[in-house]
Amino acid sequence: MRKEIEEKALAIQQFLNDHKGLNTQVIDVSEECSWTDCFVITTVNSLGHLRGLAHELWGFLIDLGLEVNNRRKTPGDDGWELVDCNDIVIHLMSQELRDFYTLEKLWQPLR
Repeated sequence: MRKEIEEKALAIQQFLNDHKGLNTQVIDVSEECSWTDCFVITTVNSLGHLRGLAHELWGFLIDLGLEVNNRRKTPGDDGWELVDCNDIVIHLMSQELRDFYTLEKLWQPLR
């Protein structure tokens, strides 16, 4: 992963932690994935938390100079909001969905 992308991903991780995201992880998928360099995954504690965090996050991403490709006025009701910033894909997930999909295990390097 490029240094600039890593720095922005780590800044996003800190932002999410500061806004009560839980167990926030940055996963380098640049070797396994052709369409993005990394995932940032965090757990939200409620639908309201997900919506508020998504809203605050969009402004932070603009300040970082990242373009959000899929910005929706209101995040969905399913407990998972994916924010696509090209080189960085952010997953805001309920604990239930995070436990079910286990993205960290799915995207581990095969080495």
